[in-house]
Amino acid sequence: MDTQAAHTPAPAAFDGTVLITGATQGLGLHLARDLAGRGATLLLHGRNKERLDRAAAEVRAIAAGRAEVRTYLADLSDLDQVRSLAAVVRAAEPRLDVLVNNAVAGGGSEPLRREVSAQGHELRFAVNYLTPCLLIRELLPLLTASAPARVVQVASMGQSPVDFDDVMMERGYEGLEAYCRSKLAMIMSTFDLAATTAGSGVTFNALHPAHLMDTEGVRAYGLTPAVPVEEGVRPTVRLITDPALADVSGRYFDRFTETSAHEQAYDPRAREHLAQLTRTLLA
Repeated sequence: MDTQAAHTPAPAAFDGTVLITGATQGLGLHLARDLAGRGATLLLHGRNKERLDRAAAEVRAIAAGRAEVRTYLADLSDLDQVRSLAAVVRAAEPRLDVLVNNAVAGGGSEPLRREVSAQGHELRFAVNYLTPCLLIRELLPLLTASAPARVVQVASMGQSPVDFDDVMMERGYEGLEAYCRSKLAMIMSTFDLAATTAGSGVTFNALHPAHLMDTEGVRAYGLTPAVPVEEGVRPTVRLITDPALADVSGRYFDRFTETSAHEQAYDPRAREHLAQLTRTLLA
């Protein structure tokens, strides 16, 4: 008998409905596996049907009948598909307790090659920032109707200020720099959302889950992973499930510790400039 396993406590139950973007690999898949063991209803997003079906089968096997798993297919680099995804979720799901914006475009395997989204926006800014903003906007009525609800933004300690004279990085492009700017933009919007939706019963928090997790994106850029993906799961699950954080909103966490983001995140003029730009781009 494995005595260590016998004395390992079962994970705390969580029966909410959780939508995880980018759930076919990396942190998203590991989150889904963890939450399946807790009894959550899981809405898994992916952009490749074969990988999405494979991930869903894996998560269903872990759930062993204790949790429901449903899948949603969309390419989040296309804002039209993001809108369609949200519309399908609103029509199909009676409630949504947690939205985890986890899908990411990393620094890329060719970091000096500037890529653009379906709408012509710089790819990292589109996937890592505009898509979460749009998905939140489109799903906020469902989240509010399901309150108390939470939005968890998977950000990064890698943060660079947004250059409002060249938001789409048409000059001096570099993929990791684009990633860092998009993640700071995500944190800035998290703070604004927490302020503008106060009293709605929906909380908004961002976190850096772990440093250089062993993910496809980290390896593609040429970085050496420092920790397994599992290291990022517990801090993220805490923001999803911990009752002690039920009323905590508008914060940035480095793993388990609330900390300060880059100073631009606290600049009211920069946040308003970003918000105005975002409204224009998502109009």
